[in-house]
Amino acid sequence: MHDQIILGFHHIAIITADYPKSKRFYCEILGAKIVSEKYREERQSYKLDLQFADGSQIELFSFPNPPPRPTTPEACGLRHLAFRVSDLDQAVAFLAENAIECEPIRRDQLTQKRFTFFRDPDNLPLELYES
Repeated sequence: MHDQIILGFHHIAIITADYPKSKRFYCEILGAKIVSEKYREERQSYKLDLQFADGSQIELFSFPNPPPRPTTPEACGLRHLAFRVSDLDQAVAFLAENAIECEPIRRDQLTQKRFTFFRDPDNLPLELYES
């Protein structure tokens, strides 16, 4: 494909086991803004569209009794979701103030940028990557 066809990605979709807890995490802790929220009665499912300051989006879904992630971090499928931050130390401190533990900060051997991992309420690995 040509570079002009693919401009980037629009959204990441996440299925959560505890919808209210995940909604609070992504909105109140990570700062996503709600674009729309719908309850789909026929599927007993919420669909929450969230957006970050740069326009990137997460679709947060709830379904009755979703299966857990089989293993981590090398399960087939989404490995992790990386968020771009300008000040990694500030972001890690903010998460710690909200009782969210981060792994020790590491440095990318290829780019020399600093990064760390933490977990969402469903144990999905999330990354903070300093740009």
